[in-house]
Amino acid sequence: MPGFEFFGEEERKQVNDVLDNGVLMRYGFDGMRNGHWKAKELEASLRNVMKVQHAQLTSSGTSALTVALAAAGVGAGDEVIMPTFTFVASFESIIAIGAVPVLVDIDDTLTLDPQAVKNAITAKTRVIMPVHMCGSMAQLKELKQICNDHNLILLEDACQAIGGTYDDKPLGSYGHLGCFSFDFVKTITCGEGGAVITNNKEYYLNSDHYTDHGHDHVGNDRGAESHPFLGYNYRISELNAAVGLAQIEKLPRFLELQKQHYLILKNELAKVDGVTFRRIPEAGVPNYGFLNFFLPNENAARNAHKALGENGVDACFYWYDNNWHYIKKWDHLKNLKSLGRLPQEIKTQLPDYHKQDFSKSDHWMGRTISSLIKLSWTEEEVTARANKMAEVVSHFV
Repeated sequence: MPGFEFFGEEERKQVNDVLDNGVLMRYGFDGMRNGHWKAKELEASLRNVMKVQHAQLTSSGTSALTVALAAAGVGAGDEVIMPTFTFVASFESIIAIGAVPVLVDIDDTLTLDPQAVKNAITAKTRVIMPVHMCGSMAQLKELKQICNDHNLILLEDACQAIGGTYDDKPLGSYGHLGCFSFDFVKTITCGEGGAVITNNKEYYLNSDHYTDHGHDHVGNDRGAESHPFLGYNYRISELNAAVGLAQIEKLPRFLELQKQHYLILKNELAKVDGVTFRRIPEAGVPNYGFLNFFLPNENAARNAHKALGENGVDACFYWYDNNWHYIKKWDHLKNLKSLGRLPQEIKTQLPDYHKQDFSKSDHWMGRTISSLIKLSWTEEEVTARANKMAEVVSHFV
């Protein structure tokens, strides 16, 4: 991670196919394309890799989440349960459709705590949205049972976890809907892009129409297509899809490299007394995009993270202080800072996150350090990194 480390002739060929025919839009202009339909080809590849019946590309991971929620009929005043540790896009996508993000605690999986989810369910809850942060998954069996018990939708935000599995199913395919991001720093990248996957035909058709201004895509005359409902422009371009088409062919190699590098780092850090690791649910296999480990307390983690940087160990993250990924710094959400008036349902129903007790999340995030796993490391480089990390961290446990 990320896939841009291995850009090469494959990506150039796919992009040049698009540039040669000049059709950058995924719809229409059939006669000019010379048989090139990159978005359709990438959707077919996603269906195959993710073992699902339907895949819909979008312009980003954020738009994928927005489209998935809308496709499932989620709207104003509906509540969506999500974790305190994620990327801001999770609550942005919920607010974009007028729904209410209900944040709950994480546990040592660094994802949704099922008991916290149960405690947060109200008559207005429509969706449980686990976020498979840093390459590993939520406790999906437990969350799916909760959804079944309460007639809720399970929407997997797998934007950071493509290639991982749970119960032998690709992450994103276990729930009713799954979403991916293909932005520039993801395991496979389109530059910008995302996708919704599902086995539900209604959700798929809704996604297909919603991403393209409500076009029903019936027939060969785009101008004659009808609009069954309102939609927006969340389309991916052929150029972006072309990059992704080359990248998805490389996914098995990327996952193999990530696992190799991950295990070298983990095995060395495991020798340090006092270092423990993020819990991976029993039925799960991560995509190995990050190694997440715990130190005994917040002070140790802060100091160790600082020392790692000072000793030349790059790409390590202390999420507890991160502006983008943890609720502690999300004042724009807590204060509902918006350029325009927000729906009344959001203003009325949003919990007061200034006062909410997230000490259980703080317990885990305050102790967590994450190391990005790079694809381009040589064996010598990753071994040297592992040794240096273990040496530095040993001074703080």
